Amino acid sequence: MVICVVRTFVAVDLPGELNVKIAEIQSKFDDFKFKFVDPALVHITMKFLGEIPEDKISDVSRALDNVKCEPFEAEIKKLGVFPKPKFTKVIWLGCEGDFDKLYESIEQSLSSFEFEKNLYRFSAHATLARVKYLPKKKKSDFLELLEELKDVDVGTMTVDSIKLKKSTLTPKGPIYETLHEVSLR
Repeated sequence: MVICVVRTFVAVDLPGELNVKIAEIQSKFDDFKFKFVDPALVHITMKFLGEIPEDKISDVSRALDNVKCEPFEAEIKKLGVFPKPKFTKVIWLGCEGDFDKLYESIEQSLSSFEFEKNLYRFSAHATLARVKYLPKKKKSDFLELLEELKDVDVGTMTVDSIKLKKSTLTPKGPIYETLHEVSLR
């Protein structure tokens, strides 16, 4: 018997009206050959679940229905990197709001499953680009740009739902499909 698995994560989508500002910020890095996330796909990953058997999706969806967190206002602002500026692998936007409370409720709701625990403390962010390589001669330009954009303000949003998403990786980038949506209450 073949068991189909689905690559999944729980996310908060950013509203479409922030796409233009996100694209604007990304365009400032055009001189660098980074792998940018399509602005329409930029989201806040609340929990990466990994590969789960297709027949468990309804169980995970039901568990997520138990998330208890009231809708809240969030600010999408500040630009940062992981793990550190001189050795950047990811460029991200900061997300401020009740994300820790939401994260804890998601963790609680999914506690009966054996998903891997996060290695790092949860930090709400939206990935803008992945950095595979940064030539030494461009490093100072990059660090200057980071400094210039560190206090960028993208906008505000209401966080009123979370989504269980399927991620299909393709050579042209990921394709996301919403499998289940939970309204916050």
